[in-house]
Amino acid sequence: MTTTTQGAARRAIPSRPQAPLPSTLSNGLARGAAELKMFFRSKEAVIFTFSFPAFVLLLLGSIFDTGEDMPGGASMSQVFAASMIAYGILNTAFTSVGVGIAADREDGTLKRLRGTPITASAYFIGKIILVAVATLAEVALLLAVGVVVFDLQLPTDPAKWLTLAWILLLSVVACTLVGIAASGLAKSGKNAATVLNLPVIALQFTSGVFVAISSLPEAMVKVAAFFPVRWMGQGFRSVFLPDGMAAGEVAGSWELPVVALVLGAWCVVGLVLCLATFRWTERKAG
Repeated sequence: MTTTTQGAARRAIPSRPQAPLPSTLSNGLARGAAELKMFFRSKEAVIFTFSFPAFVLLLLGSIFDTGEDMPGGASMSQVFAASMIAYGILNTAFTSVGVGIAADREDGTLKRLRGTPITASAYFIGKIILVAVATLAEVALLLAVGVVVFDLQLPTDPAKWLTLAWILLLSVVACTLVGIAASGLAKSGKNAATVLNLPVIALQFTSGVFVAISSLPEAMVKVAAFFPVRWMGQGFRSVFLPDGMAAGEVAGSWELPVVALVLGAWCVVGLVLCLATFRWTERKAG
């Protein structure tokens, strides 16, 4: 075949259109599915993640249960049952995610992911999906313990469940993004749990989760107001406790618009911190 004939033959063959590259969202969804598979394959991690907040609730609720309702119409154990949802989210989204990323960075998992089409944003979406699924299961277990053991009353008003939905969404996104950013504070996966557990424990006591917020010093309450945990706990209490219990909050009301504002702001802050500090590999010494 002559050169002219070969050229004509090549021109006659229609060129195949190139397949579009996967979007960040589709990559994020795929990464989320992978994260869920890896998580549920680790039975120890699943049991500990789901059961630990419920175990703490059983301890605190039993210790401080006086058998009598407070002036607002709920017992102290029921207050703990509502507030403990905030601890469960923080434990899963901040601590577990931060420790997991630090370990992945140390063993080279993130470095290998960097060579794939997965972008940082898609990776963040995958982590948020993992935390969202884990949180739903965790909340279900906490509510079951609250209802069965401490006679917590589930709301019948659909508006209360809608409030729960948006508080859960904002809380999961904010705490996951901050947890991703905080993973960089740990120099290795071995000390990540130690580094990240300190702020978690401190925030539980200063934000009215482990201790009634009305009994905390004013200065401590003001500091806690800058962080999302206080507003998460207050929002969840607004869903599951009688309206009369709002009098025991700092402002004497549930302040749901402020809850939405603070949690939304932390979603933005968390994303900015992630984009500014996230790295695929460990820092080089020296």
